[in-house]
Amino acid sequence: MSFQSFSLDPRVFAGIEALGYTEPTPIQQRTIPPLLLGRDLVGVAQTGTGKTAAFVLPILDRLIDGPRGCVRALIIAPTRELAEQIHRAFGSLGRASGLRSATVYGGVAWLPQAKALRHADVVVACPGRLLAHLEARTAKLSSLQILVLDEADQLFDMGFLPSIRRILGRLPASRQTMLFSATMPDEVRRLAREALRDPVAIEVGEAAPPATVSHAFYSVSHGGKTAVLIEILRRTQAKSVIVFTRTKHRAKSLARDLAAGGCRAVSLQGNLSQRERERALDGFRSGRFGVLVATDIAARGIDVATVSHVINYDAPATAAAYTHRVGRTGRATRTGEALTLVTADDVALVKTLERVLGKRLERRQLRGRDERGARRSGNAAA
Repeated sequence: MSFQSFSLDPRVFAGIEALGYTEPTPIQQRTIPPLLLGRDLVGVAQTGTGKTAAFVLPILDRLIDGPRGCVRALIIAPTRELAEQIHRAFGSLGRASGLRSATVYGGVAWLPQAKALRHADVVVACPGRLLAHLEARTAKLSSLQILVLDEADQLFDMGFLPSIRRILGRLPASRQTMLFSATMPDEVRRLAREALRDPVAIEVGEAAPPATVSHAFYSVSHGGKTAVLIEILRRTQAKSVIVFTRTKHRAKSLARDLAAGGCRAVSLQGNLSQRERERALDGFRSGRFGVLVATDIAARGIDVATVSHVINYDAPATAAAYTHRVGRTGRATRTGEALTLVTADDVALVKTLERVLGKRLERRQLRGRDERGARRSGNAAA
C-alpha cells in the first residue's frame, strides 16, 4: 500500500512527498481510511508507530477547503513536548495547505497564545492552559469539527481527566472524535464511551517493545547505581542516550552527578521552566548533550530518531511503562539497546518482561578492574 491509495488532496500529498514518506505504517494503513470517512476512532498503538501522521493527514484533508481563521480541530496532549511535536507535524505535512496551527500550554506567556488562538485553524493544547483560555474566553471552540485525545493513558496518569471532561462540556456535540493510547486502563475506556460515538476500534502491535531493540539487565545494589551507570556510558561510548528515573529530584541530581563525572548530561523533568525544557531537548537533539536524564512523564513526546540507548536507572513499575521507555530507541529500521539496572526489588518485573517478550533476557556484569572500582564507589555512596 502507498499513500497515493488514500486519495488525499494534492496539497496534503505534497507534504508527504516533501518528507520522503513512501509507505504508510500499519497504524496509518488501518486508521486513515475510516478517519477520512468521518468516523470516530479509538486507536491503540505503541510509541514510534506513526500515529501522529495517522490523525494529522485526515485532519488536513478535511479542513483544507473549509473556512479559515476559526478553530476547527483540537488536539489535546499531556505534555508540552508532545504538543510541540504534533504542531511541527502539522507544519511539515501541511506546508502546502495554508492552514495555521497553534500550541497552547502553561509555562509561557499568555498574550501570544491568545493572539494565535484568534487566527488558528488547528490548536494543539495541554488541558490546564486550554481550560484557562476557555474560561477567559480567549479561546472559542464553537466551530470545532474534530477532536483528538492523544496519549490518553498519560492524560489519565497525570490527573487530567477532570479537566478534559470540563473541556468536553464546552465543545459542539456534532464532531468527529479520535482517541489514541498505548494502553487502555478502565478510566480511559470510560472516557472513550463518554466522548466518542460508535467508534472504530483499531489496535496495532502487541504490548511489547519493538523487535529492533535488544535488552539486557545489570544487577546492582541501590547505592551502586550511579557508578555502574557511569561505567556503562564510558564503555558503550554511545552518543545519544536517554536515562530514566522515577522522580524529578533524582533526574536532576543524577544529571548533575553525570556531568561531574565527565558526561555531557542534562535533565528533563517537571520542575524546569519552558525555556529550560526547550534548551535541554534542543541540546539533546543537536548532540550538544549526549545523555538526557528524564522521568516518564517529562519524556512523553520526545521524538529523537537517533537515540541509540535507553537506560533504566530506576526500573519501571510495569511492563507497559518499560515498553513506553524503550520505544524511544530502535525507531524505524534502526537498532537500539535497552539496559536496565535491577535490584532485588525488581525480580517480579524481570519475570514479567521475559514473559511478554517470550524469552530469557541477557544478564550482564561489568568485569575487570573498572567493575571493582564501581563497586567501591557504590559502597561509598551507600
